[in-house]
Parts: sequence; structure tokens; C-alpha cells
Amino acid sequence: MAFVVGLGSKFLKQNAPAGSKTSVCRRSLVVLMNESEGSKSYKYLVLGGGNAAGYVARALVEKGVDKSEAAIVSREEVAPYERPALSKAFLFADPPARLPGFHTCVGGGGDRQAPEWYEENGIDLNLNEEIVVADLNGKKIKSKSGAEFGFEKLIVATGCAPIKLSKLEGADLKGIHYLRENADALELYDSLHAHKGEEVLIVGGGYIGMEVAAAAAIVGCKPKLIFPEEHMMSRLFFPAMAKKYEAFYKEKGVEILKDGYLCEGFAGDGEGNLAGVKVAKDGKQEVIPGKLCVIGVGARPNAQLFSDQLETELGGIKVNGKFESSVKDVYAIGDVASFPLKKYNRMTRMEHVAHARQSAAHAVDALFDSATADYDYLPYFYSRVFDLSWQFFGDSVGEPVLIGDIPKMSAFWIENGQVNGVFVEGPTAEDTETMRAIASKRPTVDVDELSALSDPDEALKLVASA
Repeated sequence: MAFVVGLGSKFLKQNAPAGSKTSVCRRSLVVLMNESEGSKSYKYLVLGGGNAAGYVARALVEKGVDKSEAAIVSREEVAPYERPALSKAFLFADPPARLPGFHTCVGGGGDRQAPEWYEENGIDLNLNEEIVVADLNGKKIKSKSGAEFGFEKLIVATGCAPIKLSKLEGADLKGIHYLRENADALELYDSLHAHKGEEVLIVGGGYIGMEVAAAAAIVGCKPKLIFPEEHMMSRLFFPAMAKKYEAFYKEKGVEILKDGYLCEGFAGDGEGNLAGVKVAKDGKQEVIPGKLCVIGVGARPNAQLFSDQLETELGGIKVNGKFESSVKDVYAIGDVASFPLKKYNRMTRMEHVAHARQSAAHAVDALFDSATADYDYLPYFYSRVFDLSWQFFGDSVGEPVLIGDIPKMSAFWIENGQVNGVFVEGPTAEDTETMRAIASKRPTVDVDELSALSDPDEALKLVASA
């Protein structure tokens, strides 16, 4: 801290160190406040190191931000990366996917932004910094290590954290895994390959459960998929569709324990290691043996840091169509943001890489131009398991119509004759564009005519021409 008495503001502006701030007191006392040790200040600060953060960095560079005007602060030890890779080729490919191979923005058709990319483009990358204090009105955040980061504009891209079954008996046993970050995936990879030929228990029948079960089977394990819902992927699949995927999984060697199978705890071997998962079904309890368990029962937005400062909705930080939060100059994007789904006139929160990428670009556009139109997102989901690959566009509202069977089938969600959502297993590039057009247009179709078809390609063409 330096004190300069009796000097004019012109002199100060010409001689102040770069990055310093000046203030003039009524009695001509001028104080120069240099950045204190451990304190940094930026025009644009991105909090979080996942997909969305990497795409924000790319958008800022494209806008031509000056060097050292922008920074990322991340709890993780690696630069932002394409998170979906962790539950796919990362676990079973030969050779397996590894960083720097899938740093953002390779998944979105951009440059691979390894750490040197940030340095070359003048964006400070602050890794291993867990933020524990946020003063949004004071425009600063502070990390567990004591580092302080000031900002003019803050973009919150903290994503989600896996829901942990930490309150269940035996939750701290060795052999229980969660999958969200690069470090998690590295540990899980080693564990899967160390348990080839053995039972691997996967709790949860959603994205993580299905993708990890497939990876475990490919590696050579004996996966058991355990969940209480009536069928797998219950958030999107309807019973007739799920039945086909469950049959396919069983053919691939995956045992499915569903429809009431609830995880109630974990059994140990007496030495701190997992010996099995305690489940209950129809009032009966049993222990399913296994030394390796992966939990995939959903995720929660990392919004706790701001719970007393920002308005929240649906568990996330509430934003408008420009991703502006309830506090001026604070934006939220990706999984952590609850935003207006313009096409369907409701608030929503999307946990998907496509939204992470698009919301990042849109928020930066709005940050630089207040006239930017409101975000108009078309929901999109996909997955790849074994040799299958499906895509979905739109809204899964209405009565579903299923045409065909694995490996090629299509499905449509129809409400009062209007198509809200479209799904295709095994889509071509042309199919993808057709699906996108259908979900955007939301055409009206003859449900009886559509249901009478048996060819999924014909069904897609019929709906596209409506």
C-alpha cells in the first residue's frame, strides 16, 4: 500500500502502476492501492472449470479481450475439458481417451484448449482454487488457500456435483466410486481393470449408470445395474423403449435389478473395503456381493456458495434470457443456471454439454451487447453405449409412439397431434438435421398413420413432411 499526499489526479494516472486503483480524498490525500499479495482483479472472471468455462474462454478470446483481462478460477487441477468423455472412451478404449486429448473445445468443433492455449491468449488459469467466500456486492471471491479474486463481471459456471449416499451405512468404504471429474475417472478406470471377471455394482439407472455398466462389460467385468425405478433412463425412456434397451443390455452380460431395488447401505469386509451393497425390495433385505460399486443417482447444482445472495429456482441460480442473475454483473451458465426455456414457456435447468456450450457463447454475447436476443434453446440429449448411439431433440411431453427396433428405431412424443420431441437410435448425420428441424417446427401429424408404420426412416420422413 502506498500513500501519496498533495498530488493531482493527472499525475497519478500517468504514474500509477499497471493494475492499481486511485482515489482522491477531500483534503487532497490520494491513496494508491496496489493489488495486495494473493489478490488479483479482472474485468471478466469465470468461476468453474468445466465445459461451460472453457467455452466462455473461447468466446471471450473471439471478442478480442485484452491480455490479463479475463481469468478462470477452478477447483480442479486440470484445464476445462469435455466432461462427457469420462463415462465413455475414457474407461474402455484402447488406448483410452486421456487429457490433453479432450480439452475444450474439441467437442464443439474448436481448438483444443490445453493450458498453453490460455497462456497464449492472455487468460489467467487459476487451478486448484476452491472458492469458499463470495462477496458479490463487493465484487470479490476468496479461495480456501486465501487467494482473493476481484471482478467487474462474474460468470458462474460451477456446474453440478454428484449426489452422494454419504449418510448410508458403510458409505466411506474403499471401493465406492462417483464419476464427475477427471480424477474420479482415472481412479475408476484403474478399479474396473483391476476387477476384470468380477462383479461390478452400479447403483442408478440413468446416464451414468447405463454408460458405466456398458464400459464395465466392455472391459470384461460382470456389471449389475441396480435401481428402484420401473425401468432404466426413466427421465426420458418410456416403458416400451426401455424394454428394448434392457433386453440389449442383458444380451451384453449386464444383470439388471430394478423396480423397487433400493440401495440402503454398504457392507464391509472388516478391513475397510467394500464387500457388497445392501438393498431392499418389497420389504425384503439382502446384500448383493461385490468389491467395486459406482454410484450414479443424479447431481445437484453447485449453487450453495451464493444461496444468500442470488435468487434461485429449481435448485439452480435463476437467470433471465441473457443469463443475468438477480445481482448486477453476475451471470450464471451451464448446469447451474435455471433459465427460461423460451420455446416451451417455462423455467428449466439443463444438465447437458450442448447447453453448457451454447449458454456460454450466449452469455458472452449478452455481456458485450445488451441488445442480444433472449436465449432460445432447443433441448438435446444423446448417449453412446456399446455399439449403440441415440439422439433426442425437443420435449418429452405427450404420448410416445415407437417405430422399429434396435439397432434402428425412432420415437415421437405427441400432444394433441403436435410433435414435441423426436428420438432416433442409430441416426445418420442427415437424420440429426431432420430431427432438429422437426423439434423446432413441432408439426401436427396423423397419429394413426404414424403408428401404422414399421420403418423408422419412413416415420421420420412422414413427420418431417407434415
